[in-house]
Amino acid sequence: MTDVRFYHLKATPLDRALPRLLAKAYEAGWRAVVMAGSPERVEALDAALWTFDQGSFLPHGRARDGAPEKQPIYLATKEENPAGAKLLVLVDGVEVDPTFLAGFERCLDMFDGNDPEAVEAARARWRRLKDAGGHEITYWRQNERGAWEKAG
Repeated sequence: MTDVRFYHLKATPLDRALPRLLAKAYEAGWRAVVMAGSPERVEALDAALWTFDQGSFLPHGRARDGAPEKQPIYLATKEENPAGAKLLVLVDGVEVDPTFLAGFERCLDMFDGNDPEAVEAARARWRRLKDAGGHEITYWRQNERGAWEKAG
């Protein structure tokens, strides 16, 4: 059973919220795959991970960087998990095949809570996962300070 967590971004944009969550996962020893909706988004996330904190380094890479099996954080646009990651992060409303999702212990579905279309699409993804069964699904919302609070 995959622990699926929907992350409703309100106070912080993705390029600032995602690196913080990935840093926590990396510190805990988790490998991660971040799946984005386009190569352009992967490029933007790559830049964000390099520059989000001047005092730290968050190791990550993409297929074109080589040695994907060694990347603690792997940025992708398709279903692949070359380093055996246990954390999957979905952005841009990306959906994955249930068999691919089942290969992860945890999945974060991050969406822009300030975009009504993104919110409605996230609700639809939630319903599909709930109807399919086999996952523990929770909902997390940012408060005005940017901290995450479990809702519902």
